[in-house]
Amino acid sequence: MTKDEKKLREGIVSACRSMNTLGINQGTSGNISVRCGDKMLISPSATPYDAMEPEMIAEMPFDGEYGAWSGPLKPSTEWRFHFDILKGRPDMGAVVHAHPTYCTTLAIARREIPACHYMMAAFGGMTVPCAGYARFGSEELSRLALDALDGRTACLLANHGMIAMGETLDKAMWRAVELETIARQYYLSLMIGGPVLLSDAEIAETAAAFGSYGVQVDGKARTGRKQ
Repeated sequence: MTKDEKKLREGIVSACRSMNTLGINQGTSGNISVRCGDKMLISPSATPYDAMEPEMIAEMPFDGEYGAWSGPLKPSTEWRFHFDILKGRPDMGAVVHAHPTYCTTLAIARREIPACHYMMAAFGGMTVPCAGYARFGSEELSRLALDALDGRTACLLANHGMIAMGETLDKAMWRAVELETIARQYYLSLMIGGPVLLSDAEIAETAAAFGSYGVQVDGKARTGRKQ
């Protein structure tokens, strides 16, 4: 195992442990993957985060037999959409899947998130779509997720949860937290008559401004809410 791969494995373990603390997941229902050269590293199935170690992370080659894996533990049952996303989106380096309360509430209602906040620009469009429903871990769920993620960096999964992507794991985690924040704000705005939505031009203006604005997190520049 190279030094870089060990660092990526450690990052997955740390991020898994952070998900519950950050309020974007409960129990072990979330899962995380990262690109590592010509393979994917992914959190193992049904493993308590506190007991997870870097050596337990499963690896899956992008080339060769579809679904082949190696490691002491099986990959997450959601490996299909992680694998298909990372193979189909070379611009992305990590995928975070979780069941945060407000994202999942909207997903249960099968509502997309509209342009209710300027930070929607962080997700690539005017909405965060809600993918159709299919059983967890299925080929159909992967297909539906890929369709919803076309041109986006996040989506909801009907009656299930959410997916957020990032060029790095740090950015994927940041988008996951940001998505749950916006989902909560959108949900609460519905309680007082509904949001006033931003226009295409206003979201585009924000996206352009992101190019010259970043927040430093763990020493890395990252787009964020301007204070």
